[in-house]
Amino acid sequence: MSKMKVLIAGGGIGGLATALSLLRRGFAVEVYEQSGEMREIGAGIQISPNGNRALDHLGVFDALRELSCDADGKEIRLWNTGKAWTLFDLGAEAMRRYGYPYMTVYRPDLLRVLGDAVRAIDPDAIRLNARACGMSQTDRKVMLSLADGRAVEGDLLVGADGVHSLIRPALHGHDEVEFRGMVAWRAQIPMPDLPARLVRNKAINWIGPGGHLVHYPIQGGRVMNFVGTLEGASWSDTPWTRPGTRDECHAAFTGWHDDVHLMIERAPALSQWALCGRPLLPRWTVGRATLLGDACHVTLPFLGQGAVSSIEDAIVLGRCLQRDADPCAALRRYEAVRKPHTDRMVRGSAENTARFHNPALATVETAQPFIDREWQAKAISDRYDWLFNYDAEHVEI
Repeated sequence: MSKMKVLIAGGGIGGLATALSLLRRGFAVEVYEQSGEMREIGAGIQISPNGNRALDHLGVFDALRELSCDADGKEIRLWNTGKAWTLFDLGAEAMRRYGYPYMTVYRPDLLRVLGDAVRAIDPDAIRLNARACGMSQTDRKVMLSLADGRAVEGDLLVGADGVHSLIRPALHGHDEVEFRGMVAWRAQIPMPDLPARLVRNKAINWIGPGGHLVHYPIQGGRVMNFVGTLEGASWSDTPWTRPGTRDECHAAFTGWHDDVHLMIERAPALSQWALCGRPLLPRWTVGRATLLGDACHVTLPFLGQGAVSSIEDAIVLGRCLQRDADPCAALRRYEAVRKPHTDRMVRGSAENTARFHNPALATVETAQPFIDREWQAKAISDRYDWLFNYDAEHVEI
């Protein structure tokens, strides 16, 4: 099994985590990435304790932690008045309950750490300027087709090519990428440009009727990551991201607290992102090929588990391939272990839309009983403990 060659379509977070998981177990790996360089969109992500546990199993947790921020806590604020409620301690309490911190991370830093670890094991594992556009297979081999006309052969194929995956329709037939009726405004704001009251080591979630906004420090606290999501938007077609102006963003968040508009004003640049999805698949695996991450379980970003779940996929996949002599059986085992978990994650994230955007949040008077019910300690534990306690390296396979 250790001599098998695994082809990976996509060199994003999921693809590189998969490459690292497999290389550390002795497999031969080739990653095919369409870009000419290893790069990620410059945005922040939150890595919950289960994600950091997974990164530790991959041997990159300490390197990433040096570049990131351990969040002290999570707080919600009301969209118009700014009234604040503390949700839970993400510092010492997270370490006590889960054994790992809750980190806020710059996506390019995570990609670079994973890429460096892959290249430290195999400097030639990552192939750039190589866009995967299709595949075929026999009972013994799998062939990956590249946009430049080349075809490469391996023993297995992992489609880690994201929500716009071309491996997914090759395996399961065509389905449409769906606009989910929400647009996210993104920015990275230099922390020295913000007043002291906003420079806190916390993950802040502003909630209101029809929208919410999160901001938190990244890059060792030098930058504030800003993401505001609003319902009721329209989006005609690709591309799924476009630049935006301050005036447009101010208008989109009309009526929101002055602190929100201050951050918009101090943002060097703003971009708009259409939130997209695809239907949940009944299965991921066909023969010698399977899917991973957003290619098979793209989720709304309302549980902070998108990148984390792809890293967990990578570890479980590696364990299954190491365990089973039959590689096709190993891929089916991987799917059987991960799919129920990720399906629940996708549904849970969608359910959070109603919590973050509820009409009851229109005023303090109607918001208070809603928050008392939806964010009391047991409700929070029910929504997050099953995620934060997950251990991809030791879950039963």
